[in-house]
Amino acid sequence: MPMRTTLALDDDLLRLAQEFTGLTEKASLVREALKALIERESARRLASLRGSMPDLKVSPRRQARAR
Repeated sequence: MPMRTTLALDDDLLRLAQEFTGLTEKASLVREALKALIERESARRLASLRGSMPDLKVSPRRQARAR
């Protein structure tokens, strides 16, 4: 469920993000920024493990469907 909140956004950062993404709606920009931050930090955490969990059970991966 979406949570309403008030943010003070840097006008220059907002303008630049709009130029780079083509997104004009502020909520969409913030949502995409949060997704990108989560993705980056998840990758950083994974990289920090450096194979430190050798007994970890490998999860099955999805395979692309044949066309």
